[in-house]
Amino acid sequence: MAKGSEFDAWSAGQSYEHYMGRWSRKIASEFLNWLEPPQNADWLEIGCGTGALTDTILTKCAPKSIKATDQSPDFVAHAQSSIPDPRVEFSAADALSLPAGDASIDVVTSALVLNFIPDRVAALGEMQRILRPEGMLSFYVWDYPGGGMGFIDAFWKAAARVDNAAAALDEGDRFPFCTLEGLSELCKSANLIDPTIEAVEVVTEFTDFDAFWHPFTLGAGPAPGYCKSLSETQREHLKNQLEGNLGIDGPIRLPARAWAVKARTT
Repeated sequence: MAKGSEFDAWSAGQSYEHYMGRWSRKIASEFLNWLEPPQNADWLEIGCGTGALTDTILTKCAPKSIKATDQSPDFVAHAQSSIPDPRVEFSAADALSLPAGDASIDVVTSALVLNFIPDRVAALGEMQRILRPEGMLSFYVWDYPGGGMGFIDAFWKAAARVDNAAAALDEGDRFPFCTLEGLSELCKSANLIDPTIEAVEVVTEFTDFDAFWHPFTLGAGPAPGYCKSLSETQREHLKNQLEGNLGIDGPIRLPARAWAVKARTT
């Protein structure tokens, strides 16, 4: 088991929406603006989660079809219930065994999930397998090492002040490859041809500290999973540390920055 992975609880769809889904939707729109994919294309999405990127593709890209996959049956069921569009086929599937034939997909994509796949090179190889000639491979991951996911970075910095063991759970420490240099090396290892890597960014805004804190208590995701594992006393100590760092009056605005990658097949 990877370091910290015992807290990577992603199966609760509604809790994920409160914690990450709303920001995933904002960054998905920016990503697709940058990607400039073809219209009327056959897509396959790895790690659809609650459907943030799926729904945005439907809205912005006029796809012919989308095969939306996720390892979690709970996420698949949640996304399927909220996105009844007949162009989408949802299924539970592993990133290393995608439900598509060789050279059958125009655009394969993955939103904010590649860092949770242990064998990333193999996953990129599987993505290349299913792409048609001149197909588009794309994905994006949060800039954890650069503090690009501001509210998560703030959480772990506060947690490390009250619990020495928490520092090792920080996604910035767990996913050091989520940088321009690290992604360049990953693309090279996967034999991607002339990949383009750029940062895309939005702002996360919480009306007040309570709105900031509540999603961390719901258990869906590494930081909320860790938070939920604490005793009531420990959790209150962490909350107080965060309040001191961020303040409790007025809105809280923090960046949400991701590294986006795209490449063409030959």
